[in-house]
Amino acid sequence: MSALTLRLPNSLHDHARELARMEGISINQLVATALAEKMAALLTEEYFERRAKGASRAKFLAALSKVPDVEPAPHDRLKDASLTRRSRRRRRTRRA
Repeated sequence: MSALTLRLPNSLHDHARELARMEGISINQLVATALAEKMAALLTEEYFERRAKGASRAKFLAALSKVPDVEPAPHDRLKDASLTRRSRRRRRTRRA
């Protein structure tokens, strides 16, 4: 474990102290958690950017063509299913 000296504006420090108190954790835990969350978000974004560079419409359509064109199971149906099976098929055909 290492130590880090951090300079914060008083207002930010006050808010951090209050949030930590409300959460029942130390300011150190609050800052460490906030930093971990931010790093996870940035690393996830970087990961998806790398994956997107290898993507292509042809690969997407090839994968999509393997999905059977069947009605969803009752527990997977949308409550407000505005697209019927026929209109989904028409939209898919027009895009290809």
